[in-house]
Amino acid sequence: MAASESNCRDTLQLFLKIGLDERTAQNAIVNGKVSSKLTDVILEAGVENGCVKSVGNLLYMVTTKYPANALKHRPFLLQYIISSQIRNSNQLEKALLYLSNIGSECFKVDDFEEACGIGVEVSVGDIKTAVNEVVNWNKETILTQRYRINAGNLYGHVRKLQPWADARIVKEMMDAKLYELLGEKMPTDEEKSVKKKKEKPPKVEDKVIAASNSSSALSLEDTNPFLIFPEPGENIQVCTEIFFSDGSIWRPHNTKEKLEKHLKETGGKVFTRFPPEPNGYLHIGHAKAMFVSFGLAKERNGCFYLR
Repeated sequence: MAASESNCRDTLQLFLKIGLDERTAQNAIVNGKVSSKLTDVILEAGVENGCVKSVGNLLYMVTTKYPANALKHRPFLLQYIISSQIRNSNQLEKALLYLSNIGSECFKVDDFEEACGIGVEVSVGDIKTAVNEVVNWNKETILTQRYRINAGNLYGHVRKLQPWADARIVKEMMDAKLYELLGEKMPTDEEKSVKKKKEKPPKVEDKVIAASNSSSALSLEDTNPFLIFPEPGENIQVCTEIFFSDGSIWRPHNTKEKLEKHLKETGGKVFTRFPPEPNGYLHIGHAKAMFVSFGLAKERNGCFYLR
């Protein structure tokens, strides 16, 4: 027990050294997976002796959001964070998205840096210009709704104009601009907006009429649910990916030779089956499985086995 408590204290101190607030650090320790991953990230980044809070927050974000299929690239990403080439959460979000799409495959550094804005400098003047533009575009709505306006949407518009801008500076400058335009908050600014009453749902008869009127607009997929299934000759494609901790990926699929042998044995027909195993009462899941298995075989002039 004493050793366990000592380990917890050491882990807590490690998390506090990278600038996490005590509550976040305590919550991380309670979650065994997060605690283990965060420790690994800190050691991998080489900051066990501490770092500035902004870097620590990004390391915590890596811990909770890093894609499992790209583990081999994590040390590469951490160096960009430690060297302050990736400085904010928006850059890191883009980097994580890029690595998630790449997986364990190799990639060009230039493509990665372009994807997450490495080397792009956004000045305070650039942010101010973007804030002024957004306020001018939304001025009428701002004056009408005052402080009840969704400020998050305004921040988002600024980030669209300057995607690599620091979110903290964007918020500070937008809040200052709103204060300049609206002045002090008034009692009415604290009132919640009145929600409109929901309209009553249409009667069953109305729904039937609407459905009959829209039946002509149904797509092929709506009228034939079996179109999503490939033909037997198309079963060479990869349908799933399995990621391993060493970064490798297994993409199970039929080889061309196996598929040709299979098609020769089956004559190119669809074969399906429905096994009513003795695992309890029939339920809606069984009905769906039977519908798909029997319906697909019938639609493709294939064979259906009922065990």
